[in-house]
Amino acid sequence: MRIITLPTHPTKYSCNVYLILGDWNKIEDQNTLIDAGVDDFVVNFLKEYPTGVGKKKVSQVILTHEHFDHRGGLKYIKPLFDPVVYAFNKNVFIDVKVVDGMKLVVGDREAILYHTPGHSNDSICVYIPKEGILFSGDLPLGFHMKGDTFTLPYLNTLSRLSQLEIRDIYPGHGNPILKNGGELIKRTKELVECSKIIS
Repeated sequence: MRIITLPTHPTKYSCNVYLILGDWNKIEDQNTLIDAGVDDFVVNFLKEYPTGVGKKKVSQVILTHEHFDHRGGLKYIKPLFDPVVYAFNKNVFIDVKVVDGMKLVVGDREAILYHTPGHSNDSICVYIPKEGILFSGDLPLGFHMKGDTFTLPYLNTLSRLSQLEIRDIYPGHGNPILKNGGELIKRTKELVECSKIIS
């Protein structure tokens, strides 16, 4: 499994877009985008990047949620590469509604899609158990102080993720958290537990 972080737009607010490939670009690998960016900025990169002979450049797209900076690029990517698009809600350009716990092949690894409300009600995370990798979208992580107000669904999300074996986190914005991603989730959960929780 290879994770390529595509270049981010230099002047527009956009999310990280991750291209996931298999180690050897085999025919059966599922070339996958995690999120699509705000516009067509990543399209030329995708056209030029070697993703294997005799297969789609992009087989599938998984949206971590449908805010504009994560889904805007779909209107360019969908007609050009014809991927299957997965998201928690079935809207324009979305082919498959994600069901909590759904399993997919991403690159050459099995992934599990979890419904993880916290940033938004339609947020999902993509977990690769064999690698201990989590694509977390915009799930808030890494607070430094307690005492704020958080929702019960967000706390439940943190509790659930803290039970997984997570090494690396690839977020929707910012740099990857490598080697101690699971500890970061547990620390965040502890801070949230000491804060005000609303339903």
